[in-house]
Amino acid sequence: MALDGKVLVVTGGGRGIGRETALYCASKGASIVVVDPGVGTDGSGQNSAPAEQTAQDIMAAGGKAHANFASVTDTAGANSMVEDALTQFGRIDGVINAAGFLRDGWWHKMSRQQWDEIIDAHLNGAYNVCKAATPHFREQESGSFVLFTSPSAVYGNRGQSNYSAAKHGVIGLTQSIAIDMGHFKVRANCIAPTAWTRLIEQTVGITGAGDDVVNKMKTDLGADKIAPLAAYLVSDAAQEISGYVLEARGDKVSFFDLPRPVATLEHEGGWTIEALADELGPAIHSHGGIGLGHQP
Repeated sequence: MALDGKVLVVTGGGRGIGRETALYCASKGASIVVVDPGVGTDGSGQNSAPAEQTAQDIMAAGGKAHANFASVTDTAGANSMVEDALTQFGRIDGVINAAGFLRDGWWHKMSRQQWDEIIDAHLNGAYNVCKAATPHFREQESGSFVLFTSPSAVYGNRGQSNYSAAKHGVIGLTQSIAIDMGHFKVRANCIAPTAWTRLIEQTVGITGAGDDVVNKMKTDLGADKIAPLAAYLVSDAAQEISGYVLEARGDKVSFFDLPRPVATLEHEGGWTIEALADELGPAIHSHGGIGLGHQP
C-alpha cells in the first residue's frame, strides 16, 4: 500500500480533517499516533474521547494506532507525540499538523488574548511539532512535514486577523523548513483546506446560512476529501514535492506559485510622492489590483 510501513503523527486527529486524514492514512498502511486534547472550537476544555475513538476505529479496521492527548502548544507535549511514535512503532516518517481552533473577532475588537491564543495554537504549535520531529528526520535523512494553513492566510478573511496572520506564518515556516531541511532529504509542504468541519459549521451558523446551503456544503466539501492530498504528501510518491502551498476544496486541488512582482516601475533619480501618484496607482489598477480592503 502507498503508506505501508510509514509511521505518522497526526495532530487534531480526533475530529474533522485530522480524523479523516488519520483514518485514510491508516487505510493505506500507515501506523498513526492520533493526537488530540479534545478542546472545544474556542480552545477550551479537554476530552480524551475524540483521540481514543479515532485510534479505536483504526484498530477495529485492522490498522495500527495509538492515542496521545497532548497539546501542540506545549513543547513537552509535542515531544511526547514523537516519543510515542518511536516507542509504539519504532520510527517516525511524517508529521501532519491539522490541530487548531478559532477565536474570531473584528479587527477593531480583537483582544490581545484572542490574538495570542491563535498565534500559539497555529503558528507556535506548528513550530513545536516540527521541532520535535526534526532531529529524527535529520538523522535518518528522510521525513515529511505537512502543515495546514488556510485560504484565510492567502486571501484574507473578515473577522480573522489573528487566524490569517498565524496561518500566513505557517506558509513562511513551511517554505523555510523546506529550504533548510532539503539538504537532509526532508520535505515540507502546507495545505490550505476548505472543508465542512465543526469550525466551519460555527461560522456558517453565525452568518445564518439556510439548510439548503448547509446541506450542499456538507456534501460537496467533506473533510474526507482533504485526506488523500495529505497522504500523498507524506508518501514516497511525493519525494520531489517540497516548499509548496496547495489548496484543497471538494474535488479540486490547486497549487500556488511563490509570490513575485507582477510589474516593476523605475523612476530615474528616485521617486517622489507626485511621481508615485502619477505612475504607480495607474499601474496597479491596470493589473486589476484593487486591494482586499476595497472589496465590497
